Amino acid sequence: MNCKEYHGQLDAKGLRFGIVVSRHNDLFTGQLLKGALDCLARHGADEKNVEIVWVPGAYEQPLAIKKLAQAKKHHALIALGAVIQGATPHAGLINAQVARALTQIGLESGIPVVDGIVAAENLDQAIERCGSKAGNRGFHAAQTAIEMASLLKQLG
Repeated sequence: MNCKEYHGQLDAKGLRFGIVVSRHNDLFTGQLLKGALDCLARHGADEKNVEIVWVPGAYEQPLAIKKLAQAKKHHALIALGAVIQGATPHAGLINAQVARALTQIGLESGIPVVDGIVAAENLDQAIERCGSKAGNRGFHAAQTAIEMASLLKQLG
């Protein structure tokens, strides 16, 4: 068969990104932000086309993401945070609600919303996912944002 295929490219030139970062657990979220900005720069994003919004915690991210989506000036949005499980089930509740809300915002707005929030059971897992042996979730979230923004531009 001779089917038409679409593939997102890892080229951020000319694309605009919004990044919402949680201040809570900023030791980790700062590393996630560094990873995301590194990825965007390596793939040609102009720093003038990147907006960073700080919120108190992961639970506040969907509202800020939604406001950015409503402005319709970004090609993709990235949520960065770190939620670490404690003695109560609070972290699991936050992670589930935030993931669901971010997905819904992306579907409703038609703008890629990438969940770069680290959900860790302990500090060691958070360290691993924020820039050590498991990579940097912020970098990977930015890669996904670039690819999805490129793909949606192709799809019209």
